[in-house]
Amino acid sequence: MSAKSRYGLQIDLSQPLDLQGPFSIIVHKLSDVIVEAEHSSQSQELLANFEKHVAAHPLTVLLDPLPAMRQLLDRFVSYRIMNRLHDVMADPRICSPPYLEISTADQREIGDAVAKQQLSYPLISKTRVAHGSRSHEMALIFGEDGLCDARPPCVLQSFVNHGAVLHKVFVVGQSHFTVERPSLKNFPMGPCDRKTIFFNSHEVSKPESSSHLTALDEGTALPRPPSDEVISAMVTELRAELGMSLFGVDVIVDNETERLTIIDINIFPSQSLICLFHIHIGPVKHGNNAGFNSV
Repeated sequence: MSAKSRYGLQIDLSQPLDLQGPFSIIVHKLSDVIVEAEHSSQSQELLANFEKHVAAHPLTVLLDPLPAMRQLLDRFVSYRIMNRLHDVMADPRICSPPYLEISTADQREIGDAVAKQQLSYPLISKTRVAHGSRSHEMALIFGEDGLCDARPPCVLQSFVNHGAVLHKVFVVGQSHFTVERPSLKNFPMGPCDRKTIFFNSHEVSKPESSSHLTALDEGTALPRPPSDEVISAMVTELRAELGMSLFGVDVIVDNETERLTIIDINIFPSQSLICLFHIHIGPVKHGNNAGFNSV
């Protein structure tokens, strides 16, 4: 939000920021630029100029800090946070599935690691990079023969039956909102010779999605939705752990244990929920975000 405008303005990163400000608060989703900066000199320059401007204006509120955002672009990092959260909270109602970081294409080595870590089949394979269209390309692997379909670098995460219901939690400052989305149906637990299922998680979990992958067998009982008390406890710890005010969490409810299970942490989806941001930005803007002035 520019000090010149009550309602804010769109920042043009290709132009000098000093000529567009001053800014009292900057809400950004620079994830594309951060990822592209790995191989694009133009994106590197845009990012460097932005960081230089923020460093020169320490009173400008930045939502969210770039180091914090970078955590959520790498599933190796964000899954370690999920694992650490489980240990820190010590709350029997909240957990995350066991997982492995895979950096090799050697099928035997992957199989040995799966056995050593006692991961249970089916397994979901997800790309290490957690942003962009490729990050939604996933695979459901049913046995050791399917491990050749894991495409490193990636994570392998034990699949948890959850009644084909995904709960997407959107965190905005001190508030959070939960919506239900379609998700993968239940599958028999344990290894089998079924062929790997490749799917796009974004397509599967669209509100209007209708797919054989989300259709439950007749008579399947649905898990109870998570209580807001449990979700609030999770959000409070994650907010502190991440040092962020805007993020999303994908959670499911385990069919067997009814535990709230964290399966992914995401960068806030920008424009799709910007109306929520306008309503609830007050507490964030006035200093309830730890460390948001650092880059």
